[in-house]
Amino acid sequence: MAGHKRELEIPPGALESEEAAEVFRAWIVDKGLDVSFRTAFDSPSTWGILLVDIARHVARGFASDGVCSEEQALEQIKAMFDAEWDRPTDLGTTDTRQ
Repeated sequence: MAGHKRELEIPPGALESEEAAEVFRAWIVDKGLDVSFRTAFDSPSTWGILLVDIARHVARGFASDGVCSEEQALEQIKAMFDAEWDRPTDLGTTDTRQ
């Protein structure tokens, strides 16, 4: 469903580029994570780079909001990432749709 009232704006660079492609979308639904994505890359390891880049953007956002420093935010994100990696709170399911 396109045009949801809580949908984020498309980033300006994506609007300007003919080569841009959306690869990941995430929503919180009933206190859980609901995502759609394309594997998009030749190697799964590229997703590691993408996830770290996202963490850096989010950390800058928290710093910009005055919640904490970028470094503190990154430390908290990584600590929870590692904890969730080691002991998942919810493995979820994946429905592969084309």
